Amino acid sequence: MDNSDEINPSPKRDTQPLHGVLGNLIFLSRWLQAPLYLGLIIAQAVYVFHFLVELWHLVQKTTQITETEIMLTVLGLIDVVMIANLLIMVIVGGYETFVSRLHLEKHPDQPEWLSHVNAGILKVKLATALIGISSIHLLKTFIEADRISEKVLLWQVAIHMTFVISALLLAYIDRLTSTATQVKRH
Repeated sequence: MDNSDEINPSPKRDTQPLHGVLGNLIFLSRWLQAPLYLGLIIAQAVYVFHFLVELWHLVQKTTQITETEIMLTVLGLIDVVMIANLLIMVIVGGYETFVSRLHLEKHPDQPEWLSHVNAGILKVKLATALIGISSIHLLKTFIEADRISEKVLLWQVAIHMTFVISALLLAYIDRLTSTATQVKRH
């Protein structure tokens, strides 16, 4: 009988339980993100409250404000809606991608984009949402251009263009990686 197994045990047998426990711990760590998504839900509730307050102020002042002021207030409301949409994408898409499946396949209200969401697509959607939000801010700035310095205006345009270029690059990179993945599968 060979005693070499007793003296020199196989590393596979010794590290296997540790490897399994470590792997399970790492996989379970994804649940640490759940409170972050709950926090974003609370932030969304704050935005809903803010929206309702601003809407109420608009309704109360309708006869006392100019068309430009109404337009600026409505743009502010649209901005809040776009930020709320961004929050939904992050909450639902991020949770589905990084924490756990929501099992909404048969739910009549399942967002269309959720069926094929991954980290790359989520980044592109978030970048696109940021461009929309930036566009609203830029439009508000243009409407009030006579009261805003040229330096501020130029910085806002530069920041907006940075968002646009970043989104285009993210979409391009996502397309390259998804194409490479499809080529590897075939």
